[in-house]
Amino acid sequence: MAGLLSNFRNTVIVSVVLALVLLGAFATGPVGTSEIFWQGVVRWLHVFFGILWIGLLYYFNFVQIRKMPDIPAELKPAVTKHIAPEALFWFRWSALATVVMGVAILVMRGYAHEVLTMGLAGGYTASDKGFTLLGLGVWLAIIMFLNVWGIIWPNQKRALGIVEADADTKAKSTRIAMLASRTNMLLSIPMLVSMTMYQTTFG
Repeated sequence: MAGLLSNFRNTVIVSVVLALVLLGAFATGPVGTSEIFWQGVVRWLHVFFGILWIGLLYYFNFVQIRKMPDIPAELKPAVTKHIAPEALFWFRWSALATVVMGVAILVMRGYAHEVLTMGLAGGYTASDKGFTLLGLGVWLAIIMFLNVWGIIWPNQKRALGIVEADADTKAKSTRIAMLASRTNMLLSIPMLVSMTMYQTTFG
């Protein structure tokens, strides 16, 4: 067991295999492999990638950004050259996968238009409130995703030296990336309220 757990790739492979076995068990349940089953599969992927994305967002904001000033200068390259680029790889691609899977759920559920227009499609009634509340969360997530790819990642590439830049540009890019990441943290908590409360109160 220790040999398995000490190898990241093998641990992930075994975890995915166990997940697929469990999915197979659900496929023999009351809905079989109907559309509802596949909605569940896509929702599982949406939640998995969302945890990875937001977990890394919180790591950056709760830990790395706050503690970097306390790290001795000679040790900082360990973070900027090795840890941060790897974390940013999973961060940006999990953001993309989360949004893609989220939009897929909206399409499969048949209310993408209603949610993306926040209930305003075809005239607004009291019954559209759920679409408004979910739509707010969806648009917050989309803004966060665009922020990751359009602001955070381009600036982090300069700040970390992945793309060549002079010292002033690196310093400016570091601050912009930090503020953009902090913006995503600010948006993430209300976004999560929208997502979780909608599923609980509106289904």
